[in-house]
Amino acid sequence: MAKAAVNGKRLIVTPDRCTSCRTCELACSFRHGAPNRPAVPRLRTFDFGGPPKNVILTCFQCDDAACVRVCPVTALVRSGETGAIVVLERRCIGCGSCAVACPFGQIEMDPVKLLARKCDLCGGDPACAAFCPTKALEYR
Repeated sequence: MAKAAVNGKRLIVTPDRCTSCRTCELACSFRHGAPNRPAVPRLRTFDFGGPPKNVILTCFQCDDAACVRVCPVTALVRSGETGAIVVLERRCIGCGSCAVACPFGQIEMDPVKLLARKCDLCGGDPACAAFCPTKALEYR
């Protein structure tokens, strides 16, 4: 179950509005990348061809998150500001336990940094929602 942020906002997904334009993926990629070097997006759009035709998958920021429970070094913590579960890179040892534990497959291991990577709600200003032309993703 999703947890409302301390600021009372949540990332709301409305699949019926999604057109699979992938603007959300692009916005995420640029937000988390370096200049002239986009990163792998932390959410995915899937086109299933039937109602709802398109589905956007991203971290649910679970109340009782399995990823947090299994981390042996407490590298996954909930942000007091946004309510998002964030990866503290300085603590992460790259064991991958969190990725295995997530029942929704929303944590990946960064193949370059060898650290966990997941949605962090962009520090309270999710680029995916800001740039979604159909409001299939909203942060409210």
